[in-house]
Amino acid sequence: MDALTIGRTVRHRRRALGMTLQQLAETTALSPSALSMLENARREPRLSQLEAIAQALGMTLADVVAAEPPDERSRLEVELSRLQESAVAREAGVPAVVPRRALPLPALRTLVALHRELQRRALASIATPEEARRANTDLRRWIRERENFLPEIETEAEKLLAVAGHAGGALTHHEVDVMAASLGLSILHVTDLPHSTRTVTDLENKRIYLPPASIPGGHGLRALALQAMAHRVLQHRRPVDYADFLRQRLEINYFSSACLMPRAAAVAFLEDAKKRRDLAVEDFRDAFGVTHEAAAMRMTNLATRLIGLRMHFLRVSGDGAVVKAYENDDLALPADASGSVEGQPVPRAWAARAAFERTNRTTEFHQITDTASGTFWCSTQTGRADADDFSITVGVRFADSKWFRGRDTPRRADASASDGPRAAEDAALARRWTGKAWPSARMHAHVLSPLPFGTFPGVDDVELHRFLEEHAG
Repeated sequence: MDALTIGRTVRHRRRALGMTLQQLAETTALSPSALSMLENARREPRLSQLEAIAQALGMTLADVVAAEPPDERSRLEVELSRLQESAVAREAGVPAVVPRRALPLPALRTLVALHRELQRRALASIATPEEARRANTDLRRWIRERENFLPEIETEAEKLLAVAGHAGGALTHHEVDVMAASLGLSILHVTDLPHSTRTVTDLENKRIYLPPASIPGGHGLRALALQAMAHRVLQHRRPVDYADFLRQRLEINYFSSACLMPRAAAVAFLEDAKKRRDLAVEDFRDAFGVTHEAAAMRMTNLATRLIGLRMHFLRVSGDGAVVKAYENDDLALPADASGSVEGQPVPRAWAARAAFERTNRTTEFHQITDTASGTFWCSTQTGRADADDFSITVGVRFADSKWFRGRDTPRRADASASDGPRAAEDAALARRWTGKAWPSARMHAHVLSPLPFGTFPGVDDVELHRFLEEHAG
């Protein structure tokens, strides 16, 4: 029995009959104060007392213990009482308001609406810049401790691939459809996906909505469908905070890669290339029909645990800022005071940035780089997405470059004590121009992307709900 609902039901009925607490007390053998405590849920009623009260009010016991409050005011009073007792209200220091009879109904509605919004904001996945940086840093450390290898997700991917009968080679769209069907899902391609989404899964109608063609940025349709399926396979719940959202995003990307580049086949391919001292991301990419970035990241998943290599990975934007990074080969990544690397500029001498300066960008760019933390060999490929350049880099300590194609590159740069060979010239230019210019900065996507407000970060809830309603039929 819900004491608060019972109390409001009794009070509503008593007032509707024009009875005072004293009059009700005289017919129930309960004191007016005891009845008042019962009506305000400050006292748990006994069944015998409820039977007497029900009889005095001309009700049945079932009516008194009904699950729903009897009218709008009672419903709002019950809801306000519960909302004011929540941890969210307590942590926010919101003073409690007793919903007395003199409190106008419009005011009661307003109080409940304000508390509902407070609860919604608390449950929404939002992050301040500081929280976003901390969450990203914690996740990077977490995955580094596991050497970027998650065996439980590898196992789940292999189970789903077995259902589709995947025997090898590039995963086909038909096999992806079979995998979705095994989960009770169907894949539909639409042209009106909400602008803030890459995919939408309708849990009620068991549908995955995808765009009609690959969207810019290398997110192929197979990968998108697999990422959507991953939420179901990995039994994800709605993110409780931004860190949870990031962890889920990492896991669905990992699952997708483990399906597109299955562990056994991928390791066999890499081990064979290593024996021939001919490891190359571009070959790995082409063998499984994936993007360069996906192949590079997958190589780091498998390299340490399964082929004995420690590596680093970088995605860098055209302005030289880190978008995504991983390392377990002790490369000293640029970081701010909190340890966050996202948005930090990499040294100009690094291959990830130097590759932008070459004229021919169709082939991988190889470079040996001396840094304060040692000498590294890197392979970089550049690309363009959303009207901005980017580079994808994998690298190893120089001693391990013997396993890779391009190890004999004549290009070598020194980033150990300066920011490249033009450091002196740049310092002179700084002295010449500091304080004599006022540029208007372009806001970068990676600055804003961690911060959107909503149930799922970056997703416009209203647009999403309208889309689902339109396609539900």
